[in-house]
Amino acid sequence: MPEFPADLRYTEDHEWVRFDAGSGVATVGITDYAQGELGDVVFVELPSVGDSVERKGSCGTIEAVKTVADIYAPLAGEVVEVNRALDDHPERVNREPYGEGWMMKIRVAEPGSFDGLMDADAYRRHIG
Repeated sequence: MPEFPADLRYTEDHEWVRFDAGSGVATVGITDYAQGELGDVVFVELPSVGDSVERKGSCGTIEAVKTVADIYAPLAGEVVEVNRALDDHPERVNREPYGEGWMMKIRVAEPGSFDGLMDADAYRRHIG
């Protein structure tokens, strides 16, 4: 059974967000459910530091044994860091989707938009 930490928020597209209100930076990855549906992740293409991302805009891809999927930005803002460890170790997305498998950090343009994302219970209902 996939896990959904209560301290995170979630999107319909299966991204998770951990928001630090003090810095205005959101850490983003894909959910445990999403990595399970994809299967073994073999490659992750992430945006570049300094890129602007739009909410719900495609900003990267995940290649798995089964398929290739887009990564969507859960919030608008500027990419301030990407997880370069995934270049050599994409399997971290499968092993630790909420830890070492994080993908990018975004300086959020509208911090209040975080509140519009689903909590763990709503996401659990979303995936059925």
